[in-house]
Amino acid sequence: MGKAVGPDWRQIYSIYGTDEWQTIAFLVFHALLFAILSFLLLLYFAPFLCTLHSLLPALPLYLVRFAAGFSGSVFSLSSLCLLFSAANLLYSSLPLRWLMAQRMVSAVPNWSAVRNALDVGCGRGILLNAVALQLKKEGSSGRVVGLDRKRETAVAALRRAGAEGVQEYVTCREGDARRLPFPDSYFDVVVSAVHLSGLGKRRGDSTAAAERGRGLVEVVRVLKPGGICVLWDLACVPEFAQRLKEMRMEEVRVSERVTAYMASSHIVSFRKPLTLNGEAVQPMDWRANIC
Repeated sequence: MGKAVGPDWRQIYSIYGTDEWQTIAFLVFHALLFAILSFLLLLYFAPFLCTLHSLLPALPLYLVRFAAGFSGSVFSLSSLCLLFSAANLLYSSLPLRWLMAQRMVSAVPNWSAVRNALDVGCGRGILLNAVALQLKKEGSSGRVVGLDRKRETAVAALRRAGAEGVQEYVTCREGDARRLPFPDSYFDVVVSAVHLSGLGKRRGDSTAAAERGRGLVEVVRVLKPGGICVLWDLACVPEFAQRLKEMRMEEVRVSERVTAYMASSHIVSFRKPLTLNGEAVQPMDWRANIC
């Protein structure tokens, strides 16, 4: 029996890279700075102690020694914490996103029946291409649309689809998740990774919840009756799950906790009902579903 082959991380990194490199570089730089300070303090502890005592002669020597030792400990712990943060950010920005994309794809039971799929907030295209690869694996004639609010990001995601060999399954376009440029009941599957909770942040906290609600209802609007939606989010899954239940979506499921970006994240999935109260589902007015 053949040995299972895992993902080729070198190829994955070469295609997607990381969108957090500036933050990672900032954290690593300061971690090294604190590590150097800690090492120099340890190496020249006695001269540093004498200098500090000469500058503060009124302080007892044991207090000066304690302050010097405490400073060294703080430098060391700060360096370790910053390195851990950088490593967690590096892991969350690509390996974890890739793994969560595989989990989200596996939450859809039958890809062979999917003709149109949508990735809201496609970003670098990790989830987008995971969907396209699944469609290719199933031999499907379906397509997946990647939507991003920046045109250059959508164009870059399309280039990465070409690198993955799935460009014929992918379409990318610019658009706003709060005003999806698609007709009602168009997609068999809608997915989104860490995007809806960011809607409205630039407009202030007072409107952020309403903007998130508008994005969620837009997702429901473009989903076909009987279609499946899978969302991954860091902050707003309980809010989304509650809104979906209020909107009478079916099979609302929330996954176990997964730590991402040093925060709790969950996957929430649901199915749009074929009928509501015995009647066919009608297009929804998002204004009626936002507080």
